[in-house]
Amino acid sequence: MPPPGLGREPPRGRYAAGLEHLFRLSPRPGSRIIRVDPELSNAAAPRTMILVDPNLDPDPTPHSSAPGATSGAARLPSARTLARFLSRAKAAVRLRGEVSVLLTTDRKIRELNSRFRGKNKATDVLSFPAASGPEKAAGDLAIGVPVARRQAAEQGHTLGVEIRVLILHGLLHLAGYDHETDDGQMARRERRLRARLGLPQGLIERAEPQQARRRNKTARRRRP
Repeated sequence: MPPPGLGREPPRGRYAAGLEHLFRLSPRPGSRIIRVDPELSNAAAPRTMILVDPNLDPDPTPHSSAPGATSGAARLPSARTLARFLSRAKAAVRLRGEVSVLLTTDRKIRELNSRFRGKNKATDVLSFPAASGPEKAAGDLAIGVPVARRQAAEQGHTLGVEIRVLILHGLLHLAGYDHETDDGQMARRERRLRARLGLPQGLIERAEPQQARRRNKTARRRRP
């Protein structure tokens, strides 16, 4: 897994037929799928979709001892609420095409991370850009909710806020940004958009102190 908060996109072209196909969730009893049109008056407008893994615990706090976990802070927001934010964030990023978001477990996000990135660890967010073709799709996001819960507690905000931060980060990857190879363009865009959307510190900014500490540690080891 990359440093906490640094979700990275798998290779392009992996997108097959959307999250329903890739994650095999829609046919399963108990799965919740919410579609929201960003412009309800325009039937041709690209849709957003939130899928909630039926194996995901929406509120683990009654039997959780995680630091900072409180009933309200750790509860999963409704899919409809997140779909509304997804539409807003898509418009802010200026990303065209349908986007689907899977909210899932440590087990499933670890499986996806291993399958597409060769990393057998849970992570916070993965981006799956759509392969070029006739589909009116921008791509998919998969969010590991247990990881997001832990990060939310560390940052002192709610799970809902953390998921919004992860959605914005993932959408920027779908739009073609890559903070691991660019010269800070994604970080600057993310900073501007999170201010517009009322979000706290972004994922890239969180990782900067950790990266600086690692560089300093490496430099000390190399000193004679």
